[in-house]
Amino acid sequence: MIKISTFLLLLVSFPSLAQEKPWMLGPFERAEYAQPIIAPTDQTSWQDPMSRKAVKWESMATFNPAAIVKDGKIHVLYRAEEKLGELEIGGHTSRLGLAVSEDGVNYARMKEPVFFPTDDNQKEFEWTGGTEDPRIVETQDGLYVLTYTQWNREFPRLAVATSMNMKTWEKHGPIFKDFKEGKYHNQETKSGAIVTELRDGKLVAAKIKGKYWMYFGVPHIWLATSDDLIHWEPLETIDGNLAPVLSPRLGFFDSWLVEAGPPPVLTKDGIVVLYNAGNQQSLGVKDLGNRLYTGGQALFDKNEPWKLLDRTDKPFIKPELPFEKSGQYVDGTTFVEGLVYFKERWYLYYGTADSMVGVVTW
Repeated sequence: MIKISTFLLLLVSFPSLAQEKPWMLGPFERAEYAQPIIAPTDQTSWQDPMSRKAVKWESMATFNPAAIVKDGKIHVLYRAEEKLGELEIGGHTSRLGLAVSEDGVNYARMKEPVFFPTDDNQKEFEWTGGTEDPRIVETQDGLYVLTYTQWNREFPRLAVATSMNMKTWEKHGPIFKDFKEGKYHNQETKSGAIVTELRDGKLVAAKIKGKYWMYFGVPHIWLATSDDLIHWEPLETIDGNLAPVLSPRLGFFDSWLVEAGPPPVLTKDGIVVLYNAGNQQSLGVKDLGNRLYTGGQALFDKNEPWKLLDRTDKPFIKPELPFEKSGQYVDGTTFVEGLVYFKERWYLYYGTADSMVGVVTW
């Protein structure tokens, strides 16, 4: 297990994001004159296998990113939606695009999506809502494991896919389809964040007591284990229900909901889980706004991943810049979802108002 050390920060005009407790990751910094690194464009067209028509697949929104370091470059997978009239959130088709950066500053985007609903064995779960909200980890053997939400406009389901090159993917389907005859198959599951650790300067999937662990879910965060990163079993209570390991708190920034963020990191202090938090003004923090999403951090025991040791009382990131406070999600979000360690620096990628992608660094 590698102790995470802080590094000198570039001087920027924007103040540091909140650093409340010594075990936290950060403090993360916005760049001077920060702007989104990925924004919608109508300049990319692609032949959609569902409609068999050319679609401008990222013309309305590009948001909620995963990230991984591959071949000495940062690879950012982001959710993209096309314009389809005045449909509400959830009424569009989502696909995953890819942007690559050699320096963490400039990002070159692929012209076509790299992961999407098609005429395959997952059609019943992904048509026509698509593939949403990715998280990605790598194993010591170089296998890339993608968790994402399948949306067929009936149930959002957490699913997993694997690849050795991030070009060709094998979809393994809904994670809990076969667990106890599918008791959670038709229950909303999403946001699968697999625990990682820093080894030889690289984040890789970590084993604790011989198993992989994944924090997932909303409005509570639950926990699941796996032997192979493909087949998962959720932790249940003695009465056979999902066992929440992190829940909303009245009176705090996370009073409405909590949702797993990027892959958690195993440190000397424990497992640090970055999570997304929704606020409700009447029972939460009045000056944050209603339904506004911020980011919190929680610390779990490194030997008992279900045991909560500590959590932040204030968000470490929240919507402050114009592009974080306006967009498809009108209440504003800094929805954290991708985390990498690259050239002695941490990069945290987040979705802004369900519309664009931002990044902060430590």
